[in-house]
Amino acid sequence: MENKEMRCRDVAYTINRSVLYEQELGGPAPNPPSTVRSFVGAAKRKFRCSASAAKQTLFQFIPILHWLPRYPVKEWLLGDIVSGVSVGILQLPQGLAYALLAGVPPVFGLYSSFFPVMVYSIFGTSRHVSIGSFAVVSIMIGSVTESLVPNDNFILPGNDSLLVDTVARDKARVEVVAAMTLLVGLFQIILGLVQFGFVVTYLSKPLVRGYTTAATIHVTVSQLKHIFGLPLSEKSQPLSLIYSLVSLFRRIQRTNIGTLVIGLVCLTCLFAVKEVNQRLRGKLPMPIPIELIVLVISTGISYGINLHEKYGVDIVGDIPTGVLSTTRLVTPIVPKAELFVEVVGNAFAIAVVGYTITISLAKMFAMKHGYKVDSNQELIALGFSNLVGSFFHCFAVTASMSRTLVQESTGGNTQVASTVSALIILVIILKAGELFTCLPRAILSGIVIANLKGMYKQFMDIPILWQTNKFDLLIWLVTFLSTICLNMDIGLAVSVVFGLFTVTFRSQLPHYSILGQVYETDLYRDAEENSMAKEISGIKIFHWNAAIYFANAELYSKALKAKMGVNVDRLIEKKKKAAMKRKKGLQKVIRLAKNILAKTQMGTGLEFLTNKDGMLGSLSTLSETIPNAPTLCSLGLEKLEFHSLILDFSAVSFIDTVGVKVLKNIFEEVREIEVDVYLASCPTSVLRQLEYSHFFKGSVSQASVFASVHDAVSYLSYGISESSSVQEITEI
Repeated sequence: MENKEMRCRDVAYTINRSVLYEQELGGPAPNPPSTVRSFVGAAKRKFRCSASAAKQTLFQFIPILHWLPRYPVKEWLLGDIVSGVSVGILQLPQGLAYALLAGVPPVFGLYSSFFPVMVYSIFGTSRHVSIGSFAVVSIMIGSVTESLVPNDNFILPGNDSLLVDTVARDKARVEVVAAMTLLVGLFQIILGLVQFGFVVTYLSKPLVRGYTTAATIHVTVSQLKHIFGLPLSEKSQPLSLIYSLVSLFRRIQRTNIGTLVIGLVCLTCLFAVKEVNQRLRGKLPMPIPIELIVLVISTGISYGINLHEKYGVDIVGDIPTGVLSTTRLVTPIVPKAELFVEVVGNAFAIAVVGYTITISLAKMFAMKHGYKVDSNQELIALGFSNLVGSFFHCFAVTASMSRTLVQESTGGNTQVASTVSALIILVIILKAGELFTCLPRAILSGIVIANLKGMYKQFMDIPILWQTNKFDLLIWLVTFLSTICLNMDIGLAVSVVFGLFTVTFRSQLPHYSILGQVYETDLYRDAEENSMAKEISGIKIFHWNAAIYFANAELYSKALKAKMGVNVDRLIEKKKKAAMKRKKGLQKVIRLAKNILAKTQMGTGLEFLTNKDGMLGSLSTLSETIPNAPTLCSLGLEKLEFHSLILDFSAVSFIDTVGVKVLKNIFEEVREIEVDVYLASCPTSVLRQLEYSHFFKGSVSQASVFASVHDAVSYLSYGISESSSVQEITEI
């Protein structure tokens, strides 16, 4: 490092050129075509009729046609098979468990682990992400199903134990979930087709992490009723999390001891083995499938001891008749369109959140392995996965962090691994579905909670963001608290609005400064923060580090006047008052002279004051001899210490019509106090906007715009020295 610094100091450069105005560089280029014309042009080029273009479009839309024929079987097949088996073993318990979060019977979690995965393998561009059920998206779906299809609507009559007709309830919830999944898929496909993948940029990383952390708490609380074995009704209104906890503690004395013991033993085993997997991940060929082991053992014990009958332990129960057959899959059914209106808002939120999670994981692993993913194609792939899945009663899916890590770490190279995992789920659906009827629900809840361990670590973002960026910390906290208090859907909306508000707020509090020149260089830095930068005598250089638009245009004007070190408005007012006073004094003198001359007789020697018509020629033109624009010195006011003001626009990304108007006023006001104003380092887009707004008509010309701050300083310094020399010669 020291050698690099030494070499840097030894290198020097000198450039000799004349001072450049911005217009001498050719001015702004012609206005680029509009977004609509660009999109139409791109569409025409993309879909122009030719064999090569059609082939390229087909490969882009269906990536498997491109990479599968080139698949290196000998190098990758074994790794993909091992990875697929590992992911399938993990996908089984997670699919069953996350179905509970979505508010549907566990078997539908298996469907969601099969149909969407097969579709994504065809359309997806990521080689490593594992598509399927995920806790955050599942709890978002569950909040909708619990709100639209609550338990209270299905309480059996004639009993005081709040028994619920679960068959009718589950059927209604499956219909709601299917309709919502269809809309999620349509939203994602439409956004992908219109190249709207950038929508994810409105969900910043602090926002996503704060939201998922709050969702983790929602997930945990929603599973406590299964751990304690308490029949609680779900709530989805604001403060539902608080209501759920209050309801839980009110009925804590009715806890089913058998269910609680099963849940605690399950959690202990899961956390212990997961910690072993974490510590020995470099030595184990694959993580110990503790979820599957717990699933098999608990199902066997439950069946052998008959936990449901003897101890009242809640189990998964029978799979609904007509939904699953041992010889065929579920029959596809079109979701009910009348439910779309009720779930459209939630569907859009789930579509965006699901895509955000998927594209984040896809880009992370693509960067690690040196390939690229297409953001818009990922939207389309995820959309088709959900669209097709909706006809098979699947709930919305996204990428899972835990399964993706397993898929990548166990040798997975392509989506062949996902296909293998989906086939394992298919075998279980066709041949082993009946085995899960005796599975305790507390086991599934334990699996859900244990898999949230990594997401709870996101609370460590708080001290990190406190040290690095307090605005991001504020976004994280507001997102977390709003999601906790207002529920998942409203919390997400509040978070996005607040995130956009912080952007606007930060643009209203930009950094601005007076620049000074680093001695004998063309570098200019904040004169207050850099000891090597010194202000140039007679010249003020104002730097503003933000766009200039309606929200901060007035702030720009105030900041500039404050940094100039002079009360511009007060000085202009003094000048106007002094000029008015002088004008009134002159008018008073003229009136007095008129009165005197009117009484003067001819022949008294004062005839020279009149012209040939006998009028007061000399006095009538007396006011015309006074300058129309008197200077500060002529009015007895103190002249400013600087004569020129340079506005550094290098960091101004755009300017709107309000900003242009304020800038025009600044030019007029500053020139009123006898200071010349110049622009420097003006971006082409900003210069174009100034031209469109007729900024350079009237008293402001393009000669006031320099290519750089140093060009403006060199021009002004040369002009000062030249005028000083002329003044000295005149005095001699």
